[in-house]
Amino acid sequence: MRGLRIAGAAAAVAVLATGGIAGAAVAAEPGGAGACRPGTLKVTTTDAGQSQVGMNHAGTYLKVTNTGDETCAIKGYAGLALEGAGHTALKTDVQHGDTYFAKDPGAHTVTLKPGGVAYADLVWTHTGADAVPAKYLQVSPTGSNSHSVVPLEDDVDNGTLHLTAWSAKLPTSG
Repeated sequence: MRGLRIAGAAAAVAVLATGGIAGAAVAAEPGGAGACRPGTLKVTTTDAGQSQVGMNHAGTYLKVTNTGDETCAIKGYAGLALEGAGHTALKTDVQHGDTYFAKDPGAHTVTLKPGGVAYADLVWTHTGADAVPAKYLQVSPTGSNSHSVVPLEDDVDNGTLHLTAWSAKLPTSG
């Protein structure tokens, strides 16, 4: 167990040393709910009952849940970093905006009550073009050092991920 924590910490240090988790969100705007504190957000992936596969594209939704006991807010885009086997840091390039499957709602404040959720669409291609063999994905919902690690077992072309901003509703193509 200690070895896994050290490997995970080493991967996080490597990512931060190379410019941090790519694509960080910004703090919530003043006047509304306070920004979500590190440790109060949990990230998972979900297909939300919708398939995101086509033309060498694959995708999933990121789902962030407020596990705290206070209403808080997030804004913008999650920070992402790919990890390989053993949680080794992999080259990661995050492109913000529309994905192959969904329109980007743009950076805006999303208020999360306790138990509340927000979503972002995450898409990549896997044709084999300079693919990195991803096993995991670090997700920092607010761009802080606090992050969740979720499984992502796929080849990711050039380490490039396409991501929409957080939204209270599932991002869609319409």
